[in-house]
Amino acid sequence: MISAVALDLGTTSIKAALLGQDGRFDNMIARAAPEIKAKDGCYESDALHYAETAEQVLAECQARAGKNLPLGLCSQRSSFLIWDKASGQPCTPLISWQDNRGLACCEAMRPSESIVYNITGLRLTPYYFAPKLSVLLQLNPAWRDRLGNGEWLVGTLDSFLIWRWTGGRFHVTDASMAARTLLMDIGNLKWSPALCERFGIPLSILPRIESSVEMGLHLDNGLVLQASLGDQSAALVASIPENPAEALVNLGTGGFVLRYQAPKEHKLNGYLQTLVYLDILGRGHFASEGTLNSISAALATYPVDQCYIEDLGRDDIFCLAEPSGIGAPYFRNDLDTYFSQSIDHLTRQQIAVLLIEAIIFRISRILEDFHGVSPISHVYLSGGLSGLSCLRQGIAQCVPYEVSHLQQKESSLQGAAMLATGLRVKHHRGVRKIAIVSKNKALSEKYQRWKYWLDGLLKCRSG
Repeated sequence: MISAVALDLGTTSIKAALLGQDGRFDNMIARAAPEIKAKDGCYESDALHYAETAEQVLAECQARAGKNLPLGLCSQRSSFLIWDKASGQPCTPLISWQDNRGLACCEAMRPSESIVYNITGLRLTPYYFAPKLSVLLQLNPAWRDRLGNGEWLVGTLDSFLIWRWTGGRFHVTDASMAARTLLMDIGNLKWSPALCERFGIPLSILPRIESSVEMGLHLDNGLVLQASLGDQSAALVASIPENPAEALVNLGTGGFVLRYQAPKEHKLNGYLQTLVYLDILGRGHFASEGTLNSISAALATYPVDQCYIEDLGRDDIFCLAEPSGIGAPYFRNDLDTYFSQSIDHLTRQQIAVLLIEAIIFRISRILEDFHGVSPISHVYLSGGLSGLSCLRQGIAQCVPYEVSHLQQKESSLQGAAMLATGLRVKHHRGVRKIAIVSKNKALSEKYQRWKYWLDGLLKCRSG
């Protein structure tokens, strides 16, 4: 028996699957997302092609299950577009979260950076929806009028597809997606008039914010949209229960270190406060989030599969491995892939070792900060890069907590499907505890020296 359909609107691929009553996926369908074209900091793809591909994937999956099933949707965060209300045709390309055109807006708003952080729990960066839309409206004043009078609509990818799949009846987004726009007050769980004014974005043009679960939106294809949330939120929902003593390290294109917050816990300075989802009673479920940017790209051209735990910690060359700028809690675009000494004399395998060390150390530092606020007892690793044995072993040797490797695949799909059916993670399935097979004392000692080096580097660059 099929209990739900899940759809993942990814950056590089679009996937759908059927969730059985045993909690396992069947009939996975996947298609490549439309190519993203990058030029001068702009990252765009064909929005209509994306929508049509998502519809094909969903229809092919649904054909094996029937109608009236609950649908769980998870989406790449911050990608958005503008579309014509009458025709439903996109007026802009799908503008990716990777797009950098909001940089000028962020620089102009630096005096308001602390205000933005206090209201949204996010740092002021061009990755998010608001800076990009602000720049578009400044460059195209007529667009503001068309949006203001309801001729055009704007929203993140989920908002466009929900509108399209309900025949234009609902211009909505869920709270977890709204919380990644830099326009939502996560304390009040509403759009912030003050931030809309600062970004020059009329509040009236934004989608209505809905709960992430029990949505009950009947789609034209016969499915019932019951859950919608951001992809990283969905991955967290599928991976660990709401226990602040456990943390998830999701290692894919980027690195995300997340831990559910205890009730009334204050956000940790510099770290993101993630609204994981909003329940039907209007309660927000929050997590602290540290980020590593573009780590997959940093490793892509190096022989990381030839690195072993014994290779790590052998020298005093320190490294950062985030090509698009070091992420939370630092958010420094002036520090990307960086080495403390020349690496001209090193082999590609030796450089790969340094990059892996940098990822291990950044993760360990984030977990250490989390532990200082509320004790951590267990860390779970997931994502494609967690398949690297030396990376798993290195994390296990640099942190004083038990570390396990989650064997589940497609965690974002799993989380969306679970929320659509009202399920929650109560225990872990397919978990493999990471046993330290070769003790590397040099690595943990180097981690302590790396922390001092990084602190000095940050202070020097700030001065």
